[in-house]
Amino acid sequence: MRNRLLAAIAVAAITTLALPSAANASHSWGGYHWARTANPFTLLLGDNVNSTWDTYLQTASSDWTQSSVLNTTVVAGKSNRNCKMTTGRVEVCNAAYGNNGWLGLASIQVTGGVHITKGSAKMNDTYFNQAQYNTPAWHRLVMCQEIAHTFGLDHQDENFNNPNLGTCMDYTSDPDGPPSNEHPNQHDFDQLVAIYSHLDAFSTVGQAIPGPSAVVGDSAATWGKLVSGSASRGTATYVRDLGRGDLVVTFVIWS
Repeated sequence: MRNRLLAAIAVAAITTLALPSAANASHSWGGYHWARTANPFTLLLGDNVNSTWDTYLQTASSDWTQSSVLNTTVVAGKSNRNCKMTTGRVEVCNAAYGNNGWLGLASIQVTGGVHITKGSAKMNDTYFNQAQYNTPAWHRLVMCQEIAHTFGLDHQDENFNNPNLGTCMDYTSDPDGPPSNEHPNQHDFDQLVAIYSHLDAFSTVGQAIPGPSAVVGDSAATWGKLVSGSASRGTATYVRDLGRGDLVVTFVIWS
């Protein structure tokens, strides 16, 4: 079971990266999604960020709530600097996590191979405090993108040098464009509809799902097995096997 799950995740991630980026018909992240019995559903975003990030978190929440299948609500956080995940919701955090090469991390815990049970999004102030990244555009892009990964969205494009697609799910060296890559676009909302077009017989949203829980650390040593990407490519996906069909999957944006 373990080997089949890891192989399926690796194939899904590599297949996504191999497609022509700008023409992708789908940017679902490995088929991961929250189980729920009705649409739209409301996902809680735990606010563990400081005042510098509060506005960007609220903007991202408002942006993604324009989806017809998904609403988000910012609530008091239940974590701290380590951004330990809380079952049934997403914890959002910022801190100076160190000169470890990454701007942002999005992690999800998955059961049964595809159903998200909890998530976290971390912003690394070690880099955001530097002039290159200390801009509203970079803050908005990374916050928007990291939160979206916890819904099951992948990138639309991973080439930093392509023209902007006008979505925060597009890698870029110039987030304010034009066009701006600071917010979702219609293709993102269409993809969410595709991901959540079916209903499940149970819900993982807001539910206390039994099982192991893991803290995603600040270095690759805690993220598990690299299944796609690299620091030189600007993005990478890692999988940590917790046993009994539970996985932690981490998406990394490298600086």
